Amino acid sequence: MQTDFRRFGTMVDCSRNAVMNVPAVKKWIDVTAAMGYNTLMLYTEDTYEVDGQPYFGYMRGRYSKAELRELDDYAAEKGMELIPCIQTLAHLNAIFRWPQYAAFRDCDDILLAGDDRTYQLIEDIFATLERTVRSRTVNIGMDEAHMVGRGKYQDLHGWEDRSELLVKHLTRVAEIAASHGFELIMWGDMFFRLISGGTYYVDDLQVSDEIKKKIPANVNLIYWDYYSTDQQHYENQIRSHRAIKENIWFAGGLWMWSGFAPHNSYAITATTAALAACRKHGVQDVFLTMWGDDGAECSKFAMLPSLYFAAEAARGNKDMQSIKDGFRGMFGMDFDTYMLLDLPGTPNESSTWCPNADKYMLYNDCLAGVMDTTVRADAAPGFAACAEKLAAVGKTSEYGYLFETMQKLCELLAVKADIGKRTRSAYQQKDMAAIRALIDEYSRLTELTDAFYYAFRRQWMKENKPQGFDVQDIRIGALLLRLRHCRERLEDYAAGRISTIEELEGTPLDPFGRGTEYHEGPTQLNSWKQTATVNVI
Repeated sequence: MQTDFRRFGTMVDCSRNAVMNVPAVKKWIDVTAAMGYNTLMLYTEDTYEVDGQPYFGYMRGRYSKAELRELDDYAAEKGMELIPCIQTLAHLNAIFRWPQYAAFRDCDDILLAGDDRTYQLIEDIFATLERTVRSRTVNIGMDEAHMVGRGKYQDLHGWEDRSELLVKHLTRVAEIAASHGFELIMWGDMFFRLISGGTYYVDDLQVSDEIKKKIPANVNLIYWDYYSTDQQHYENQIRSHRAIKENIWFAGGLWMWSGFAPHNSYAITATTAALAACRKHGVQDVFLTMWGDDGAECSKFAMLPSLYFAAEAARGNKDMQSIKDGFRGMFGMDFDTYMLLDLPGTPNESSTWCPNADKYMLYNDCLAGVMDTTVRADAAPGFAACAEKLAAVGKTSEYGYLFETMQKLCELLAVKADIGKRTRSAYQQKDMAAIRALIDEYSRLTELTDAFYYAFRRQWMKENKPQGFDVQDIRIGALLLRLRHCRERLEDYAAGRISTIEELEGTPLDPFGRGTEYHEGPTQLNSWKQTATVNVI
């Protein structure tokens, strides 16, 4: 079952509240090893124990050293390398709520380069990892630190060229890592952008030997790209990244970070192009990222179709029928049936992108209607049809709980998707009969939301540690209370206790600046805050 690559793995995001519990990680290892994957990265910004740093990952469901050793041992038994995937510059916003770390924050989510306390933290991290995992390779992150050197660093030291600052910081980190016997990989975008003048996608990057020499010998770059379905695009970017340093890694994406529903269809198309380019250009180390942006609502196991497809593609198998047959043999479920989990995100069409109506329509406020201009006329019937298809899938299978969660979500959205538009229309037409009917629908909505909540909570607790679900309690709990309030506003209006519903006066504007008319085409907005309210949270 080996693939054509030296390393072929997955990177599971454990930093956006959903920290996979130990049994789920072991199951993930079992499943991916059986497919032919030989590498696993657990992306942990601060969700792992570090000696001497009690507030690092405090109450965030961090992995203890004992848990990581247990997982490392288990992975090794399955022939899999567990590679730590951490951050040593940016993406550390969670730690800065504690005074111990706020003192050496540059700005945003970025550590203060050049500060001894920063390097003591990094020393403690590598010392702990040395005693915890077998692998001598660590992904040190260091991506998207766009404002590095522009906060407290600039206050202390004045303006400094950011490329020079990045090199100095990377050199310190590499020296610390080398003292503990580690080779490093890092996301390549910061070097790439600084060399190219701010652009990440450049087809023919020119890099001087002087710049190449500044990259420490024990550091290799990762070319990450999840957004294209064009093989030539990937080939061009592989060449450009190799202009910086030859032995690059590639990171693609299994799209599960847009909301509750997966996007296997898009992931398969993008991965097909990416792996073909990697094979053609001899890239040896490849992994597929599984991020959890804005709450990590989607189950990792919802990505099994694209995960299995990628493993077969990595062996050069292009026969879709044999891939589907192999999937059924391994999981006891039809490939296309499993792909129905994509439906809540794309209920009306097969998308070439990753719209997330399943999330923004769930949290779209029924009175404010921030997202109402994106609601298609057939949105609610589309979700009802999705619910019927998902309900037809047998819940007795090992992964039946995933279909139950998505079914409950679609049943909820079949009512909620357009209720805001219908509420506004009834109010503006002074249609009291319609308003009274809507009051009953709002009552039904709370029942449907409860049903979805309990299904989603069961899914989360089966796969993840409980820490982090408090955010879902806050979001869905607020939704339930808001639905009750909206119903009561309508009741007061229907009973004559109030003469207007101010939120329903006027015409909603499109949140993307496209006017007031419905905008045809798929929409993506993966932000609970921007969807639920325009007010300050």
